Amino acid sequence: KADFNAKDDAVALRKAMKGLGTNEKTLIDVLTQRSSGQRQLICKAYQEETLVEDLEGDNYGHFEDLLVALVTPPVIYDCQEVTKAMKGVGTKDSVLIEIFATRSNKQIKEISDAYLKQTEKKLTLDLKKETSGEFAKAILILAEGKRDENTHVDAAKAKEDAKTLYNAGEKKWGTDESKFIDILCQRSIPQLRQTLVEYKTISGKSLQESIEGEMSGDLEELLVAIVKCVKNVPAYLAERLHQGMKGGGTDECTLNRIMVSRSEIDMLDIRAEFKKLYSYSLSSDFGEVDKRAPLPKS
Repeated sequence: KADFNAKDDAVALRKAMKGLGTNEKTLIDVLTQRSSGQRQLICKAYQEETLVEDLEGDNYGHFEDLLVALVTPPVIYDCQEVTKAMKGVGTKDSVLIEIFATRSNKQIKEISDAYLKQTEKKLTLDLKKETSGEFAKAILILAEGKRDENTHVDAAKAKEDAKTLYNAGEKKWGTDESKFIDILCQRSIPQLRQTLVEYKTISGKSLQESIEGEMSGDLEELLVAIVKCVKNVPAYLAERLHQGMKGGGTDECTLNRIMVSRSEIDMLDIRAEFKKLYSYSLSSDFGEVDKRAPLPKS
């Protein structure tokens, strides 16, 4: 917001939650129309209790979750989402896949640092406890945040990797999953783009098709997500949003996470990809979600 004043916004938010009832419109107008950096300044300017505590006390459900997410620093929010995915019975692998497949090395290292600060534990050690098999091996490599970042593409290496992948999957009985993990989790994104091209030439089918035909379960989901992100991160996230809204129920946690975490990165690109993929707008899909959602309590 151009004429931003943190103190004025803090006062407006406080008034919106003071006394009986809550003015949800003010909360939405202020918190969705400021940048993440401006929202942090509002938190500092807020009087009485902390803004997070008031938002939690005056709202409920997924609306409360969304408002709290908006006032949480991005790296802390990612860290909280990873922590929640590992809590309780069963690990929400799809959340781990989405986060570690779409974040940069720098973002992943910041998540690890935040996790260490909040829990006094290493993220990779806890991930190791909560995951298993080849999926664990792959997610741990990604969680190290050490993917090659060289922008130079080695065409000969791309051909060699494509042949290695073909020999490890399509060409043999059974699949050598470790070869797929090593290449897809460690090569640079530009290098992998060229590898996808070379693989199609050798195999006659896309690498995604081969993975879907050769593997199953969480490892398949992770490696397919990496391939999709190599090609187009916004398209992958548009697909995640669509999956979160189709059918009888709505996955509000996924909607909140993507809308908040990508709002200042590539949300316009996600909207454009959504329209391309599904021939209607993302906002019209949210309209359908809104019809199904309970009204916020006032």
